[in-house]
Amino acid sequence: MSISERDEFLATVATLYYKADQSQGEIARRFDISASQVSRLLKEARARNIITVHVHTPIPRDFALEQTLIQRFDLKEAYVLQSGNATAEASLLPLVGQLASSFLQRAIGQLPVGASVGIAWGTGVHAAVSALPGQPTQQVNAIQLMGGVGALAIDSPDLARMIAVKLGGRHHDLHAPVLVERAETRSIFLAEPTVREAMIRAQKVNLAITGIGTVAEEASSFLRAGLLNRAELAQLRRDGVIGEMCGRFFDGSGNDALAPINQRIIGIELADLRKIPTVLAVARGAVKAQAILGALRSRYLNVLATDDITVRAILQLDTA
Repeated sequence: MSISERDEFLATVATLYYKADQSQGEIARRFDISASQVSRLLKEARARNIITVHVHTPIPRDFALEQTLIQRFDLKEAYVLQSGNATAEASLLPLVGQLASSFLQRAIGQLPVGASVGIAWGTGVHAAVSALPGQPTQQVNAIQLMGGVGALAIDSPDLARMIAVKLGGRHHDLHAPVLVERAETRSIFLAEPTVREAMIRAQKVNLAITGIGTVAEEASSFLRAGLLNRAELAQLRRDGVIGEMCGRFFDGSGNDALAPINQRIIGIELADLRKIPTVLAVARGAVKAQAILGALRSRYLNVLATDDITVRAILQLDTA
């Protein structure tokens, strides 16, 4: 069989399989060959570019960067938005939220009835929860992972109630503010039975959804919420703090013990995040790259939803 005849035969087999929906067994009988030979012919056709694959994804993703993240930081999964077709920066986070939502639909669908999902706060968490379609038959409960802010639509209690309605479960509030004036005040709150029980529930969730915050002024949720001022943020940066998850601040090594402010935070401990089977973080923006990298290195999450702009900034920092 000449090269052109071989190519023609490979194209015929590929057309019958992919366009005519014939099985490998049917093709084998037609040409009096074995099914395993048909499989090898299809592989050869792909190797010689007679078969090319183009997958139409509803939201463009950078699968190569996803694989890099998974391998480098030992993640379960990664979802990286390909930002090239985005018309504006403001449109990126809602799209990242949709990618996160696609993961959540599958992950929540695998949870048993009565399971619980933990909710932190942040614009990324809000984008993911907003994009999540209603699945009331799931009967999955929503648990607050941190105290409330009381001033933003991205607050943990509001997000917990929103996702509970969508999943047909109950929501369990943590009746305390996320930040108090003194460590002694935090101890008083934690001594309350309702708060103590809420903290135990938070530690036992099957899946957690969190954002990753930064101490940079232009993107600090604590600053926007009026919980910290610019001078206090500057002091955190001088102390080596680079990021925040579930209201708790950490340095470049993922250490949260060096930040005295954490003694005034009411919410799940960062060490507890490592014990939760699945922790999805939704965060984007080059300004957050250092914080996201710190969280990745510290294994505070095992699923990340972000975009290619952010990932390239993360990888550049990691390489440096």
